[in-house]
Amino acid sequence: MRLIPAPAGSGIVFRRSDLDNFEIPATGRNVARVSYATSLMRQGVLIQTTEHLLSALVGLGVDNVIVEIDNLEVPILDGSALPYVTAILANGFKAQRRKREYIRILKPIEVHEGSKFIGVYPGEGYSIHYSIDFPEPIGRDTFIGDLEAGAYADLIAPARTFGFQEDEAMLRNMGLIRGVSDESAIILTRSTATHTGSVQNGPLRFPDEFVRHKVLDLIGDLALAGRRIWGHVVAERAGHAMHTALVQKLLRDRSTWELAHRCEASAASHPESAALTLAHSPALQPSHV
Repeated sequence: MRLIPAPAGSGIVFRRSDLDNFEIPATGRNVARVSYATSLMRQGVLIQTTEHLLSALVGLGVDNVIVEIDNLEVPILDGSALPYVTAILANGFKAQRRKREYIRILKPIEVHEGSKFIGVYPGEGYSIHYSIDFPEPIGRDTFIGDLEAGAYADLIAPARTFGFQEDEAMLRNMGLIRGVSDESAIILTRSTATHTGSVQNGPLRFPDEFVRHKVLDLIGDLALAGRRIWGHVVAERAGHAMHTALVQKLLRDRSTWELAHRCEASAASHPESAALTLAHSPALQPSHV
């Protein structure tokens, strides 16, 4: 896989180099499956596990890029967005001759599923309030932060995906976690008898790494709106299905948002108001992907 600079207005586009360079734009209209990961499909051509790479791109403010890949699954690497962030930052950015457009939220829009919930509301910046509640050893936790503060690379990108060892066979039978190993995810075990569990391959990178990874996933899934959100996101025990359901509901109801150029305040991470692409293709080594 490699990332290629793209013209202004291109957005994020996956290109299957093994299928005559067939292109799949990263938009909510192309969401195919959202079971444990977010997959895109167009005309029967599939791209799986897109959320970590999309999160890295949005987290760093990259507006336009072509993701050239010769398989159907985006590399999981270490289970976080950090390897992508490291490569992109080492590569650098190029400002483009077009102002960056945001999806500015005008009215609340929500998705409910029993006790689970996600909503997006008018607000300044790109603030996120995410709560999780999993069996032990994860438990309940909450993360509150603002993507516009510019700390994505340090506070969100390193957080790794996680899963229970008991679910491995089921996930592999579903065609998922093809590249997962002890080096690419936090592996957990659960005890139904004592209602406890343990981390099999610690230590954690953050005490609250689990909820930070859910925020990482959220940012990647909401990238499918096509532009960076300008508003306040609240999620309670949500996941890929609810993240993408919110995107699709948002895209269907044009009265809830507007396209806007942000000039009244500058982003801490990228003060430029121009759209950004990559300076050139990052050096993603084959041994890492």
